[in-house]
Amino acid sequence: MLALLLGLGIALMGDAAAQEGTRGDLAVWPAAALGAASLAEDLKFPEHAESPDGLTSPRMALVKPPGEGPFAALVIMHQCSGPKQAVLSWARKAAARQYVVLLVDSLGPRGVQSVCYGPQAGVNLFRGARDALQAAEHLRRQPFVDRNRVALVGFSWGAMVGLMTTSRHYVEALGAGQGFAAVASFYPRCSRIFPSNGRPPLDVINDDIARPVLVLMGGADTEAPASDCLEKLETLQKAGAPVEWHLYPAATHCWDCAALDGFRKIDRQGHQVEYRFSEEITRDSENRLFAFLDLTIGR
Repeated sequence: MLALLLGLGIALMGDAAAQEGTRGDLAVWPAAALGAASLAEDLKFPEHAESPDGLTSPRMALVKPPGEGPFAALVIMHQCSGPKQAVLSWARKAAARQYVVLLVDSLGPRGVQSVCYGPQAGVNLFRGARDALQAAEHLRRQPFVDRNRVALVGFSWGAMVGLMTTSRHYVEALGAGQGFAAVASFYPRCSRIFPSNGRPPLDVINDDIARPVLVLMGGADTEAPASDCLEKLETLQKAGAPVEWHLYPAATHCWDCAALDGFRKIDRQGHQVEYRFSEEITRDSENRLFAFLDLTIGR
């Protein structure tokens, strides 16, 4: 039934894209978007909160600062290779600032090591977006969380997932809750995505952004070029969308990844990529992130 539903959705997308010729975005067709997000089973999120001191390794975790709350809360979405030391560091920083944190792992529970070169075992951007939205609803069910103050912080793949959750049509299509009060996106890829399986192209940034968005980008990022984001963000801002951004001219992709300083690879687009850790830029992006969160959801 799922295969039939997805196939039907893809056929409808092809017809509509051919007729309109302007928007081949998968999420325009809710059944197809939900079908793509349902190719992997839903995650089981932690039921019991732990203290920040207990979070010593990058993994799925629900972390609560001392006190009864209600606290503002963050869903943290990892990069394409799953939770690593960098996102662990961000989770601990957030908890130290009195945010409840749900650190999501979209890969490990599904037996996937990486989606850096494309979807694996049903884990695609739509599945990631649905994971994020479901994680937000899980936080809202916790008695120590203020359900109106839940935001998302995403990195690379998780940043793209986060941007998708800012659009009304994605949230409605995926049917997994009300979305986020704000989204912060670190070095996302903003170019149009052309799936290898022949589905119509899709965009992670769309013109129906409904909640405040912060995008942080690196000018030396060859894996997710900032230029692909800037034009779209400028157009959105001129149209009145609640978007803001900052460009670090010398920053590469993953500037906050101390463990990957000097790492090199060829990405899925065939680009030569190098990561360079910058303590200065990481510290500045920390200040910008939490200033944005303090203004949008408070503490």
